Amino acid sequence: MSETCWWYKFKELNEEVIDGYVGFVYKITNLDTKRKYIGKKILKFTRRKSVKGQTRRKKVVLDSDWRKYYGSNKELQKDVETLGPERFTREVLKLCRTKSEMSYWETKYIFDTGALLTDSYYNSWVSCKIHKSNLKPLDMDK
Repeated sequence: MSETCWWYKFKELNEEVIDGYVGFVYKITNLDTKRKYIGKKILKFTRRKSVKGQTRRKKVVLDSDWRKYYGSNKELQKDVETLGPERFTREVLKLCRTKSEMSYWETKYIFDTGALLTDSYYNSWVSCKIHKSNLKPLDMDK
């Protein structure tokens, strides 16, 4: 799959825009069928790496595959593979500062759009576990 850009507020998403954010909630749209997918994507992973001669493992921050990512839905991935990434748009709906905030907004968008109730979305399930202490203060603007 070749890479097409992510859009945020009608501009191309770049490193400057995402600085300070943990991840984002997004919508991918199939331009042929207008079918959509709502999901969330983390921007960086934190991993522990063994260091020779050390008992403690070093914390390493790695970029995720967000630039090339087309969702976790298998049907969507198959369509991207078949039709090509240029037949899809990728839009960031909400930049998030915590993982809990990402889960909250993904679930909210899925419920608000009725994505699970219609075939016009690729979404087929939703799962979230959020503690309200991780959401304060929550930026409630869409």
